[in-house]
Formats: sequence, structure tokens, C-alpha cells
Amino acid sequence: MGLELSAVEVVEPGYIALYRSGELERRAESLEKRLSSCDICPRECGVNRLENELGFCRSAHLPVVAAVCAHHGEEPAISGSRGSGTIFFASCNMRCVYCQNHQISQGDLGQYGEIEPHTLAERMLYLQDELGCHNINFVSPSHFVPQLVRVVLEAVPMGLRLPLVYNTSSYDSVKSLRELDGIISIYLADLRYASSKWGRKFSQVSGYVERARAAIKEMYRQVGDLEVDDEGIARKGLIVRHLILPSGLAGSQDSLGWLVNEVSPGVAVSIMSQYFPAHRAAQIPLLSRKISYSEYTEVTELLDKLGIENGWVQEMESAENYRPDFTRDGHPFDTAVGSLK
Repeated sequence: MGLELSAVEVVEPGYIALYRSGELERRAESLEKRLSSCDICPRECGVNRLENELGFCRSAHLPVVAAVCAHHGEEPAISGSRGSGTIFFASCNMRCVYCQNHQISQGDLGQYGEIEPHTLAERMLYLQDELGCHNINFVSPSHFVPQLVRVVLEAVPMGLRLPLVYNTSSYDSVKSLRELDGIISIYLADLRYASSKWGRKFSQVSGYVERARAAIKEMYRQVGDLEVDDEGIARKGLIVRHLILPSGLAGSQDSLGWLVNEVSPGVAVSIMSQYFPAHRAAQIPLLSRKISYSEYTEVTELLDKLGIENGWVQEMESAENYRPDFTRDGHPFDTAVGSLK
């Protein structure tokens, strides 16, 4: 399944106009005030992160960054030929027992640790100007929305001009997402489960389905269907990732049907077959194996049944190719990264 979208002209990212009008600064300040009784993500822990109190995400005022790199293993419209300028935030507001990034999402590994906004803005300009990346890709940003906006505010006068990607589990606050309207160009959103029972059991989140679907609807309201430039690189729009889980735990038919019927029949979908029983999953019978070929084909056949034509499908062999190692200096992925078709 290939992306069947018309090319669009390159346009200036919306955050530049918001910077000129003063709106970007207003949003940064408004979001930062909310850190005093944190309600940035759906957990609404209420801790004072401005005073370095820690809630579920174990993150205080400054952003915590685990890695900054040019990533060539994202969807083709994101990675392109020069890579996606990826900023991996540490910690997470979910606790997935099978998380492939568990070293940084639930552990203490990280190349940078806490980082001042101006310093992170400099790293973003390095990704843009020195490495020539197509975009800036914020991974696991749901608990760092105020810090993200502050960093963009710092980076614009330094020359930042790339589209911004919000790469999320979709366990996001709609209130926080609304503050990103016009700032984020591309939403790269997971749709993990169709039953909140499994979200509670395997990711320690309540109401995942309700929260994620509301978040995805808000993302789509802001950016619409995916648009690409004349090189096939994403400039604006929503991409929804759906990871096939063993034993039908992802509820693929329900989730994909909801996307088509409630979001858009033209939504770009990335079907991911890379599930591997990482972290603690090997000890959990329902999650202790990779997906089977029949489970894979059942989901890929759903695409035709539902009329989903835009997006990508990973090869079955991808489970061995997408396992990062954040102890590796400079880049968590080796050069033998699997590809999406």
C-alpha cells in the first residue's frame, strides 16, 4: 500500500506567524503556568513541577532528553532521504509492559538528561542546518507540551523553519493539544487499543480508548489528511500508527473501522508488524511472542475491506529491525534499520 496523495507547495510552518504575532509566547506562558498544578496530560497529577515536584512521569520543569539524532526508520514521508530530526524525550505517561523504548521511557538512560530550552533549540538547529533533516520529530512529548512550545519559541529567532512532528502514544490531553494548533504540522499518533481493559492491564492507563480517540479527533481537526511536497515528504496532516499485537489485543477491526468512519476515509495509516516481546512482555503469556503470519494478514486484509488506501504496511520481518539500544553512543538505532513499504 503506497501513499496516494497529491503534492502540495512548501509552506511556512504556522509557528512562525504565531511567533511574529506574540501568540507563541502567550501559549508558552499559559502552558507553563499549568505546571504549578500539573494537568498537562490526562493523568492530571496536580504536582508543582515548577518546584520540581514529580508526578507519574517523574519529570519536573526542564525537558529531559534521551537522544537527538537523524532517524531514518520512520515512515517514508517522515524520514525521506535525509532523515527525521528526532528528539527522544525521556520518561512517559504510559507504562507499556512491551515498550521497545523502555530504557528511556521507564528507565534512567539518556544522553542529555535535563536540558535548558535554549540548548535544546540549538540541537534542533543542528538537526536542520548541519544534518539537513526534513522535520523536527518530538517523540513521547505528551508530558512535555509546555517545554516543547518554549523550545520552539527559543528556536524561531535562531532560524528554525522545519515542520514539527508530534510523535505520540495518543494518551494526550485535548486541552493541551489545542495549545499546539498552528504549531504542529504533522501528528504521528498511535492507536494502541480498542479496549481500555488492555490499556489498564498492559500500559497502566485508564480510559485509553476514550482519551486516544478524542485526542486523534483533535489532531485531525487541526491538520486534516496528510499532504506531501513534490518529493513525497510530509508537510502537514495526520498519520495514525497501529501496532499489531498478538492474540488480537489491539482490536484492529474496531480501531481501523473507527478511523475510517469517525475521522476520515482518507486518513493515512501506518500498519506496524514490529511487535517484539520486549521489556517485561516475555513473562506475560498473551504478549510473550511475536505476531503470527495469520494475525498479520488478517489486519492487512482489513485495509481493503475498509477501503483504506493511504499509508504504509511494514513487512513481517520488521520485528527484528526496530529494536533501539539507547546505550549506544550517538544513535539508538543501528544502520540496518528495516523499511516500510
